Amino acid sequence: MFFLKKVKKKVKKQQEQNQKQQNQNQQQQGFLSNNLDQNLQELQNIYQNCMDVVFRQFQIGGKTKAALIYIDGLANIEETDASVLAPLMKESDVRVNGEQQSIDMGIDVNHILEQKLTVSKIKKVRTITECIEYISGGSPVLLIDKQIEGFALGLSKWEKRSIEEPVGESVIRGPREGFTESLGTNLALLRRKMRSPQLKMKSMKIGEYTQTEVVISYIEGIAEQTLLQEVETRLNRIKVDGILETSYIEEYIEDNPYSPFPQVLNTERPDVVVASLLEGRVAILQDGTPFALIVPVSFYSLLQSTEDYYQRSLISTVTRWLRYLFLLISLLLPSLYVAILTFHQEMIPTTLLVTIAASRELVPFPALVEALIMEIVFEALREAGVRLPKQAGAAVSIVGALVIGQAAVQAGIVSAPLIMVVSLTGIASFTIPRYTAGIALRMLRFPMILLAGTLGLLGIMLGLLMILTHMAALRSFGVPYLSPLAPMQGREMKDVLVRAPWWKLNTRPSLTDNIQRQGPNQKPNPDYGNDKTSKGKGGSL
Repeated sequence: MFFLKKVKKKVKKQQEQNQKQQNQNQQQQGFLSNNLDQNLQELQNIYQNCMDVVFRQFQIGGKTKAALIYIDGLANIEETDASVLAPLMKESDVRVNGEQQSIDMGIDVNHILEQKLTVSKIKKVRTITECIEYISGGSPVLLIDKQIEGFALGLSKWEKRSIEEPVGESVIRGPREGFTESLGTNLALLRRKMRSPQLKMKSMKIGEYTQTEVVISYIEGIAEQTLLQEVETRLNRIKVDGILETSYIEEYIEDNPYSPFPQVLNTERPDVVVASLLEGRVAILQDGTPFALIVPVSFYSLLQSTEDYYQRSLISTVTRWLRYLFLLISLLLPSLYVAILTFHQEMIPTTLLVTIAASRELVPFPALVEALIMEIVFEALREAGVRLPKQAGAAVSIVGALVIGQAAVQAGIVSAPLIMVVSLTGIASFTIPRYTAGIALRMLRFPMILLAGTLGLLGIMLGLLMILTHMAALRSFGVPYLSPLAPMQGREMKDVLVRAPWWKLNTRPSLTDNIQRQGPNQKPNPDYGNDKTSKGKGGSL
């Protein structure tokens, strides 16, 4: 009898040593052990000097030790108390697994999960890294003694901004809702507009410290797999400390980072994202910012406004022509003024030339210096208006321009015709719907002025050739930047220089093999002759 007890004691001691060694090996590999105290000790060491991390220890049914770890301010405390702590602490039917009680399990976990926890979203976690990931995301993690698995509870909650009208993209006609800083809200906005299960969303984490969640959204069957693989490859290649805004991602994934032209479209409107997905493009959304990225893009897509597709085709076509005209004015008007006044005065009518000469009589600077001074001052005023609060920004940008312009003319620093040229140029730049495209033209305006002041119209032509050559060689995820004009794709021209009626836009851009957008014979053709009630009345209302 004594020998049998001694053998059992030796076996038990050996089992404890083996279990201890197994726990050490698991902890070295980052796995959770079945010892709650060891798991809590390791997590407490990781979250040392983190006063907002709460370690709530309790007992399930007064028998089994457990702990709940969460971050105060990210977890829903009320739901945690009502759905987790209250039912578990009041649990009286704690079922013991007799076969593995001393080694593995102390309670029936399935009984706890299925009948006691009133939480809809529960994920099993097996490593310390997974615990940290869910805790940092706001989900409380439940650890139970004698369990080698923890449970991440979907009870995250933090303050977020309500859905509002986009600030950077004014809405004339269309949905007046924009993305917020909450990724879940943004994905829900897309799902509400695109209810097909073909809308796919792939999630990944970027940033060693921020662990920012990034989602790739596309429509299966429309987006090309090669494009999707290229997007995933470029995102997986990003190795950085943190990602705070989608502009970080934009600089890492664009084809030519030194080009002044944007190769990625950013928007805060869900309808723009859905419309792009329907054309075979891919959207990139990030938690913590209301701006989504769309790839690939062309130069003409940056000049198209969302309202072009919400208005009648004739109005949208005329608006586009006006937009292209003012694009040229925004880029070339100051340089043309400098070139003509410096080298080509014979191009100006005599009466106008006399008027301009009289206004420049007291100006001590040549036209080149004069134009550079006013352009720099105008850009500074515009930048000040953007950075200042809204109430003061409008006053600075408008009143400041008027006061400084009038004072500069009276002081003889600049001439009155140049004030008109700079003002018209500024107004023209505001007609470009995409802010990033407008910035590119504002940057190119200064080298164009310098070329005009040194080489005249020849310099302007040289600058235009350089810009067109650069744009022709530019790519956005392999798509030519000037497509469908270069290379020419006649099928897509009905949505570039003009905006054809919707019943003519029956094909998608050549980003996908699934080019058919709608059925045949969609042109409206009401046959009033078959309606006997409308005969002789020109149709019924």
